Amino acid sequence: MTIPAQIPTGDRADEIQVYDLHKSFGDVEVLKGISLTVRTGEVVCVIGPSGSGKSTLLRCVNMLEEPTAGRIFIINEEITDPDADVDAIRTMMGMVFQSFNLFPHLTVLQNCTIGPTAVKKVPKAEAEATALKYLDEVGLKHRADAFPAQLSGGQQQRVAIARALTMNVEMVLFDEPTSALDPELVGDVLDVMRRLAEIGMTMMVVTHEMAFAREVADRVIFMDGGVIVEEGHPDQVIGNPQHERTRTFLNRVLHPTHVHTGEEDAAYAARHAAELGSGPEASGELPDPALRTDNPGRSRL
Repeated sequence: MTIPAQIPTGDRADEIQVYDLHKSFGDVEVLKGISLTVRTGEVVCVIGPSGSGKSTLLRCVNMLEEPTAGRIFIINEEITDPDADVDAIRTMMGMVFQSFNLFPHLTVLQNCTIGPTAVKKVPKAEAEATALKYLDEVGLKHRADAFPAQLSGGQQQRVAIARALTMNVEMVLFDEPTSALDPELVGDVLDVMRRLAEIGMTMMVVTHEMAFAREVADRVIFMDGGVIVEEGHPDQVIGNPQHERTRTFLNRVLHPTHVHTGEEDAAYAARHAAELGSGPEASGELPDPALRTDNPGRSRL
């Protein structure tokens, strides 16, 4: 994807545009030239092993991490421009973290209204009405006066989603929203995300929930080693992957039956580094064993 010379113009068909994105932490290059587009109303799920750069990519999109190089446009506004009003552009994006990130000293309702009132200067009564609407739609209006510590993890994550929506955002970024939850609490959060997809919310989701990705995503991106290895329709990427690394990763995730020894994993890591043209000391970490090539094994909310 060619880096544009100027800000794109058009009909907002592309809400997120990323061009040749690089991100390094010290000498470790985590993202190595990522380019992608997320269109209006599209659900894009990003999958891959731990350490592949998925969460860093998401955090760069809303500038929680400053890219080392590359350009990012949010609804035709360049958030990576040194003169950009980053805070203003961020108000178009909601962010849902794996650890909820609710303020423990604020009630559920206060957590949802602090953004609109403090950042967008929305009147308190209007913000509360909007927050209660979204809390109702995620099934938690009756807990509006509760504090986060009084809620289960699944309830806290649903509050986090309601909080993002209360900002009246154009899109929502999800960073592994179910990874910190007990398995029995995952379903309620995924149900809310499914309903968001049904109403046409633009969503970029980093996830390990393969069934959800296959069911809900319009497109799946598989990342490894800071690059996009494969992307396409979920029936292709998850159901019939074309790249061997994608196949071996999914085989490990969907059919976790074979246990590798440390020597096997070290040997695989060395082969993998040779393929990428850099050793483990350059990447700062060894690749996930799941990528071993010898692994046998639109209504309302």
